[in-house]
Amino acid sequence: MAGTNEFRVIVATDGSKDARGAVTTAAHFPWPAGARVRVVVARRNRAFVVGWRGHGAVRRALMGSVSRGIVRGAACAVLVVRRPQRVRRIVVGLDQTPHASRALAFVERLVPPARGRVTLATAVTLTPVPSRRVALAAGALAREVKRTNATRARTASKELNRAAARLKRRGWDTRTSLTTGEPLNDVLGAVKTARAHLLVVGAKGTSRVRHLLLGSVAEGALNSSPIPVLVAR
Repeated sequence: MAGTNEFRVIVATDGSKDARGAVTTAAHFPWPAGARVRVVVARRNRAFVVGWRGHGAVRRALMGSVSRGIVRGAACAVLVVRRPQRVRRIVVGLDQTPHASRALAFVERLVPPARGRVTLATAVTLTPVPSRRVALAAGALAREVKRTNATRARTASKELNRAAARLKRRGWDTRTSLTTGEPLNDVLGAVKTARAHLLVVGAKGTSRVRHLLLGSVAEGALNSSPIPVLVAR
C-alpha cells in the first residue's frame, strides 16, 4: 500500500506538440525520491470530468480557470459537474449542425440506466414575417417566409425523430422538444421540464482554434445550467 506521504505527479496530455513537451519535461524533472508519475491521456474516445466553483450571480467568473481551460482546450468530451448527480434523465441540445451531432453520438455510446430517458431539444430559428405595410409586395414575401419557416420546422422535426429512433435502438426512452424561441433559453427550458440530471451539447471547434469556438449554446449552458453539462467533441 502506498504511503500517505508518497509524492505523486499527474500529467495531462491530449497528444498535441505542447502536451508532449509537458510529458517529456515531467519525465526528466527532478521529482522527490520515490515519486510516482501518472500520465492521463485525453483523446476523442475519452472524457474529462471537472468540478465547477461558481456560486450565485458570479458563477461565470468563478467557474475556475483550470475547469474553463480544460473545457476550451480539451480534444475530448468534458463533463462539468456543479453538484453530485445520479444521471438517469438527459437533455441533448441539437441544432442540425455537425457539432450538435457529436452530442448525439456521445449519448448513443452510453449504457442506458434503469428508467433512463433522453429528451432531444431543438430550437428552430424562424424568419420574421414582414408587415403588409412594408411594401406593396409584402403579401407575396410573407407567404414565402411562411413556407420557408414551415420547411425548417418539418426538417427539424424529421431529424429529431431520426435521432430519437437511434437512441431507442440503444435502449433509451426518448422524448423530443421542438421550439421556435431563443436556443439557449429553450434548451434550458427543456432541462427544467424534463427534470434532467445532465445536459449534453456539442462544441463547435475541432481545430487548433477550438478554444474560441465552443458555440453560444455551449458557453451559455456552462454559465447558466443548474445541472451538470457535458460538452461533446
